[in-house]
Amino acid sequence: MQRLPVIVNPRSGSGTTPEQVAKLFSDAGAQADIRLSHGSPNDLAHEIAREKPPCIVAAGGDGTVSTVASALVGTPIPLAVLPVGTLNHFARDIGVPDDLAAAVRIALGGKTRAVDVGEVNGRVFLNNAGVGLYPAIVRLREKQQRRLGRSKWHAMLWAVHAVLRSHPFLDLTLTLDDVEHHRRTPFVFVGNNVYQMEGFTIGLRERVDAGTLSVYLAHRGGRLGLLLLALRALFGQLLSARDFEAAAVSELRIDSRHTRMLVATDGEVNALDLPLVFRIRPRALKVLVP
Repeated sequence: MQRLPVIVNPRSGSGTTPEQVAKLFSDAGAQADIRLSHGSPNDLAHEIAREKPPCIVAAGGDGTVSTVASALVGTPIPLAVLPVGTLNHFARDIGVPDDLAAAVRIALGGKTRAVDVGEVNGRVFLNNAGVGLYPAIVRLREKQQRRLGRSKWHAMLWAVHAVLRSHPFLDLTLTLDDVEHHRRTPFVFVGNNVYQMEGFTIGLRERVDAGTLSVYLAHRGGRLGLLLLALRALFGQLLSARDFEAAAVSELRIDSRHTRMLVATDGEVNALDLPLVFRIRPRALKVLVP
């Protein structure tokens, strides 16, 4: 019986238990070597990679998947994804379905595909990274969850309201492929490949192997200004808005008068030293897909 290492985040958004994961593999005629990520999934993935398994399965949300993937970048070991998180953006964009039985079958017999990863100051991200509004919202959401025991969605809504009410602009110098720009903005969003930013497909990526970073920023702050931008996005008019900018680059450098800045990478927030240097690493990660 085939035995695969499966790193399980026991705190995943869907509440799927390690026992349920093990049964999914058993039902598919395989055996799961369940490893619980009580500490860092990255350390655990590095430890498992030394055993040279045929693949490593990450069972969790985007944060868990990204952390496991960072240990496999540049190696011949492919990543398989079991999407048991809240949103599962990366799984969706590489074609792994939400149906867990189908996702297990891909882990056992899918084809290997090379995809890009983004990197900021050496920290890998699979989906996106951001400064300004997004890390502030995530940091406040996490505090609300820890201190008050609020659900993730309740805490997120509260954090969005609080941050939009008071979040200041950032004065930044952006160097996009060696061309310098000075901008005052409430956020900079950096995607691994190009995101759809308008209509009902907003947040989707058609490709994750085109070898480019997408950069998005706004010139409006406050709840009203950002609400107007959101409405323009919904009606397919965002990219023509004068107060919104988008670019595709291979490298982005961010400087400011600060020496450190909060950066969100796939929903995980860390304080990083400036300058922030974002790069694309083309086809650096092998994944299993349908």
